Amino acid sequence: MARKTRKEQQTTPELIAQISKENKNLIKEFIEYLKATGKSLTTIHAYSNDLDLFFVWNLQNNDNKFFIDYTKRDVMKYQNFLVNELELSPNRVRRRKATLSSLSNFIESMMDDLYPTYKSIINKIPSPPKQEVREKTVLEEEQIDKLLNYLVEKKQYQKACILALALSSGARKSELLRFKVSYFTDENIIYDSLYKTPEKIKTKGRSMGKFINKYVIVAQFKPYFDLWMKQREELGIVSDELFLNKRNSEWKPLQITGVDSYAETFSKILGLDFYWHSCRHFFTTAMCKSNVPSSIIKDVVGWESVQMVDIYDDTEVDDELGKYFSADGIKKTEKKDLSDL
Repeated sequence: MARKTRKEQQTTPELIAQISKENKNLIKEFIEYLKATGKSLTTIHAYSNDLDLFFVWNLQNNDNKFFIDYTKRDVMKYQNFLVNELELSPNRVRRRKATLSSLSNFIESMMDDLYPTYKSIINKIPSPPKQEVREKTVLEEEQIDKLLNYLVEKKQYQKACILALALSSGARKSELLRFKVSYFTDENIIYDSLYKTPEKIKTKGRSMGKFINKYVIVAQFKPYFDLWMKQREELGIVSDELFLNKRNSEWKPLQITGVDSYAETFSKILGLDFYWHSCRHFFTTAMCKSNVPSSIIKDVVGWESVQMVDIYDDTEVDDELGKYFSADGIKKTEKKDLSDL
């Protein structure tokens, strides 16, 4: 089944319109700053939504108080509301407070001419301790085969293609929508095993984000890509966008909401909690099981540190021991490269 998320308080245009002019100006300048510093639309939307929720709470429960005048007691009141009334998880409380902290840091560093004595106090209030609120889904090869076979049988080739791309590249769900049809040509295959994008793709990162080449394992991806390309031709689709959705009789680029709906579908088919980041874990784990060096995995996925490999490797301890020990004692093992996957 799909992940379940606790319901939160709602905002309405009428309530947002009642937020004080001073607070609205702070929000506006902060959002403009985020845009100017290259934050993604997804990030900006998340910040904007969190601020709407906060300032509506401030309107209804804290006399529409100007954010500049906030005290630690005000911050504590808001945190108590999130924890005791909304019953949000510690991780979600931390995320809401992180948005306010970013706003506070912006005011302190960028609006010091207007508010020279302002100091950020959001992080002065201890947040609830972090905790695991959802059990992590570790995808098995049998489950992946079942899902892909089902999608192919039902001729849902686009869904099979985007799933195969996630599994064979480790790309985040937002990155999946940035791949183009023209990336997948023989000219872009290196070492007879990997597609290397001819253009750098924007990935998650500070400020403008990082732009890196992405790699896709040909053997795992191409069969589903070919099926989707053939179906596109039959549908008369002519576009370099790899994934599309038909709206008002026109084929438009698939949006992140469509990708999320696919995850819901996959959860129902598998009878478990599917989410796109589990594919990133699957991709990393597959390379680790094949003894690909951590330094290579880091470069392929696009991480800055090899420590991330350990975080995303879901290999069980017993499986790891089995690589190196047998009835004869310690095995001799060899490092592999990506062409062995």
